[in-house]
Amino acid sequence: MKLIEVNELNTVILKQLFEVWDKSVRETHLFLSDSEIKNISRYIPQALSSIAHLIVAFNDENNPVAFMGIEDRTLEMLFISPGYRGKGLGKQLIHYGIENYSINELGVNEQNPQAKAFYEHMGFQVYKRTETDEQGNPYPILYMKLV
Repeated sequence: MKLIEVNELNTVILKQLFEVWDKSVRETHLFLSDSEIKNISRYIPQALSSIAHLIVAFNDENNPVAFMGIEDRTLEMLFISPGYRGKGLGKQLIHYGIENYSINELGVNEQNPQAKAFYEHMGFQVYKRTETDEQGNPYPILYMKLV
């Protein structure tokens, strides 16, 4: 597995990352309906293109299987293809982000308890909760800091 910061997104890599996002969300965000996922998906290309640091994990066949986005020491996104979950890739990405980009904060959907538990295992603790997400949707967000 190799981790690479991708600075320029062409249509091929953008499509591959979108597929990682879609599969990951459908596996982990069980509180979202299909129509909600489709609605959110419209924003993914822009989010990927505008993030300060986009770190992509490539498998041995050179296909993206996970990625994280970092902005100002904050983990803004972390998505892992279902077939690669539970194999240490998330841990590898978080460690890489802490060591190379000084990640010390993140937000996670309260309705995604596996992600919350993972981040707690990685040393993050909840310090704030909001009733809605950043777009005003009724999905509580837990804000976590590295301790």
